[in-house]
Amino acid sequence: MISIVVADDQMMVRQSFRAVLDAQSDMRVAGEAENGLAAVELCARQVPDVVLMDVRMPELDGLAAARRILAAGGGARVLMLTTFDIDEYVYGALRAGASGFLLKDAPLDDLVTAVRVVAAGNALFAPTVTRRLIGQFATRAPLGDAGKRLAELTARETEVLRLIAGGLSNTEIAEALVIAEQTAKTHVSRVLTKLGVRDRAQAVVTAYESGLVVPGAG
Repeated sequence: MISIVVADDQMMVRQSFRAVLDAQSDMRVAGEAENGLAAVELCARQVPDVVLMDVRMPELDGLAAARRILAAGGGARVLMLTTFDIDEYVYGALRAGASGFLLKDAPLDDLVTAVRVVAAGNALFAPTVTRRLIGQFATRAPLGDAGKRLAELTARETEVLRLIAGGLSNTEIAEALVIAEQTAKTHVSRVLTKLGVRDRAQAVVTAYESGLVVPGAG
């Protein structure tokens, strides 16, 4: 059973999400929060698997709330919700460790799928949105130790990271490299471990920050 916290300042949105998610046999909404501060406090009590976090909220914005929740180390995965397809706050959330984001005007079926994807430990990437967002804002981010971490990868793992940054799934990576899907999955796992990141979202951020992938490049 996937435990979920819904954080949004609009009651209608929260109730709509709760109705859809609670109707799933494998999901349970553990609570709702009307602002970022309430979300942090609720997550500390409930320790959910997934947090649906609106980017812009009173008291404490979604980005700051996501940072606090992820820093607490309870294991929750944060899925940011935004009305805008390009939002600098969302890139900041990815850097902070959020597992992706979803547009609030997406079909409710997409919401259900997104929760399952994130709960399974994967990152959620909307090809026409997330790649464009990262491409626009990655150049503003400090390089930090991204380059040093990249040096730990083998040539094959570096190529796998480049494909991850392109939004490819394990199956697509296997096809691109002409290897077995299980082998691709192993490579992806090793890449995440060596980079010290929790999922594909942070791996993509590292790929851009290190300069391995250049924003806007084909």
